[in-house]
Amino acid sequence: MAQQDLGDKVFLFPRQDDHSHATLIPEQPRPLRSFTVCLRSFTELTEYSLFSLATAIEDNALLIYPLSENTVSVYVGNEAISFKVDEGLHEWKHTCVSWNSDTGVIQLWVNGKLYPRKVCNRGYSFPASTRIILGQEQDSFGGKFDKCQSFAGEISDVHMWDCVLSSENIQKVLLKEMNGNVLNWRSLKFQSKGNVLIEPDVKSRSSTVYLPCAKT
Repeated sequence: MAQQDLGDKVFLFPRQDDHSHATLIPEQPRPLRSFTVCLRSFTELTEYSLFSLATAIEDNALLIYPLSENTVSVYVGNEAISFKVDEGLHEWKHTCVSWNSDTGVIQLWVNGKLYPRKVCNRGYSFPASTRIILGQEQDSFGGKFDKCQSFAGEISDVHMWDCVLSSENIQKVLLKEMNGNVLNWRSLKFQSKGNVLIEPDVKSRSSTVYLPCAKT
């Protein structure tokens, strides 16, 4: 297990496969009844797993899963909610999702823009023991990956909190002025397997090529 300040780094997933991933280790594992997750991503794919959190009994305890250029699906406790979002070019996107167990209210921001709030799995709670993975969608606790649901591209600035952040604080996160208290990109504990690279967060990425999963 490594622990690094990745403030000027990215995880680079060069191509889709069924094994390459990074497992993120929370600062202090504990049950959660609310959360906010934020991260940046850059990819040419339209359908992929962006953030996967599983428990021993629920593979999609928390899953952020873009389905197309204008649809993002979010699972909480295996219950799915879809958001219609603006179609984007192949550029960096900053995505934040928050949820509160008491109300079930779930919120999605993309590049600082808040989309209409929805309600998902009111009363659910996350146990202390979870597995958080980037690069793959978990079909079981920590494993059973599908190549065509995997991620290819770059991910950075991954943060998670044990509360719902205000809109004002979401803007601070967008400006890299806040760090998570569950996951903190500036002091991240993680393990990587397969073809996962840690690269500088450079300004120009025009020469990077990502290979999508071939459809048969």
